[in-house]
Amino acid sequence: MKKLISGIIILLLFQAIVFSRTERLFNDSVNLFSQGDNVYFENILEDFSNKTTSQIAVFIVSSFYGNDKAMYGHEILNKYGIGDEELDNGIVILLKPKTQYQNGDVYIAVGYGLEPLVPDAVAKRIVENEMIPSFKKNDYKTGIYNAINVLKSLSLKEYPAKEYVNKTKREERIGSSIFSLVVLIFIILTFFGRVAGVRRSSIGRSNLPLWLLISMLGSGRGSHSGSFGNFSSGRGSFGGGGFGGFGGGMSGGGGAGGSW
Repeated sequence: MKKLISGIIILLLFQAIVFSRTERLFNDSVNLFSQGDNVYFENILEDFSNKTTSQIAVFIVSSFYGNDKAMYGHEILNKYGIGDEELDNGIVILLKPKTQYQNGDVYIAVGYGLEPLVPDAVAKRIVENEMIPSFKKNDYKTGIYNAINVLKSLSLKEYPAKEYVNKTKREERIGSSIFSLVVLIFIILTFFGRVAGVRRSSIGRSNLPLWLLISMLGSGRGSHSGSFGNFSSGRGSFGGGGFGGFGGGMSGGGGAGGSW
């Protein structure tokens, strides 16, 4: 009995620590970003919150404490009440950066009210097209920035989810076509290099095919949301008076995530 009571107390203390009170929309508990980066992102999210009824919050953590990332993301959204209490229009971007000892994980949890605008399939595409490619390069700033931009646009109905899906599909087809073309060119150059015999050193062993492959692969994926700006804290304030607090929104279990 004593062990049971002790276990309950420890669990309650754990919940109190993990979900301690926050009054910020950008929460970097692992110091992944500089102070200037934190200010920049906080200003963007505050501005969106203050000018609309929706809220997007970012939580960067070192662990999910034994929870599934989806469960943990929705628990955060519900515990903090991100979004409006009546509209349930909050979104949580949950990120656990990759380390030497564990894979990276990211999850987008979507509140009830925004699920029609950001359905699960679209959240998955945002993770796979806007975030993970940058995260794989250890470029967390661009990945988060691009995701926030797309989520803002979808929430504001600047374009429908279907249009975003079609756009990313076109980009995937273009990237696949370029890759196929590069492979074909590489095969042709290698073949003619071997046939030439005496010119093997200048054609078959040339650095041209490898250079061409690398350069074209690099250009295969265009920027989904524009180039990433300067993250210095010297940028002007976007917030227009500071963050007004969370409204009490709830999640309906919608969203998607990924790992790398």
